[in-house]
Amino acid sequence: MSNAPWPPGTATAIGSMPGADPLEAAAVVLGELPDLPHLPELPGRGLGTDLVGRSAGLLVDIAVEVVPSGYRVTARPGADHRRAVDQLRRDLDAFEQAIEQAGRPSLVKVQVAGPWTLTSEVELPRGHRVLTDPGALREFGESLADGLARHVAEVRKRTGADVVVQIDEPSLPSVLAGVLPTPSKLGTVAAVAEPDARDGLAALVDAARRASDRPVVVHCCAPRPPVTMIRAAGADAIALDATLLEGTPAVFTDELGEVFDDGCVLFLGLVPSTAPATPLTLERAARPALDLVDRLGFPRETLAGRAVPTPTCGLAGATAGWARRALALTRDLGKAFVEPPESW
Repeated sequence: MSNAPWPPGTATAIGSMPGADPLEAAAVVLGELPDLPHLPELPGRGLGTDLVGRSAGLLVDIAVEVVPSGYRVTARPGADHRRAVDQLRRDLDAFEQAIEQAGRPSLVKVQVAGPWTLTSEVELPRGHRVLTDPGALREFGESLADGLARHVAEVRKRTGADVVVQIDEPSLPSVLAGVLPTPSKLGTVAAVAEPDARDGLAALVDAARRASDRPVVVHCCAPRPPVTMIRAAGADAIALDATLLEGTPAVFTDELGEVFDDGCVLFLGLVPSTAPATPLTLERAARPALDLVDRLGFPRETLAGRAVPTPTCGLAGATAGWARRALALTRDLGKAFVEPPESW
């Protein structure tokens, strides 16, 4: 993708941060990731602030409540739904305040659960997953698209920045494999056919692109995410954990090479999401990215414009000190992709 709106050497993060102070999280993100800061998620505050609850709060004319098994559709917005909406509003207030102190970025990234992750994690009133009901699945997709468009407009208005949307699909491989348990736990939900999964994801990718007029990123942290399907759904960039690529089958490497050759940008998870047992050097952090382009047959210089370093996943489980350090290392990796040290 030659028309990426971020400059070569840009770095970013996946989404979540540790702690419960949105102003502190926003200040760290804006300070360490100036080219592509993200609106932080703080799931440590509890239900309603995790990826699924936060995304459910964006739904238009659909409300959820918290039940012992997780999130469930309810007839009208109650305290649980209002809490998710209010927490996101507080996050936006804090981000706006932090921008006044740090300076206005030209781009801001926001994250939302994809249609398959959201509908696999939210239950219908009788306990079955939303994705098992075609009508409910369609309504959720439309509602999420409308809510995301409103969210993008709100972020753009508050920050004065263009908005890049990241669609998180951690549950997509399980949906495709048919391994999600039924309410009784005695069976599994039928696998979703890949063409149907592609079309469902494509609808949200298209909605995100219409709302933002910017490239759309799809993130999946599974060891072998369905990159060909994600690219076919229209993703301009794919975010994955690059530290899990060693030893992957040749067929997956070929798929990754094809989407990269097709112009897809790779957001490469390189910095651990929690503090490693031994100090991490920049070269060791970069190694999976260097090995990947070597294996795919692309010059290492390609990383400067076609790869964006990130932590391996969200940083919610990190200490505050490691979260800051991880973002700084990620930023330094982006710079090193443009001007590699002689030792590389």
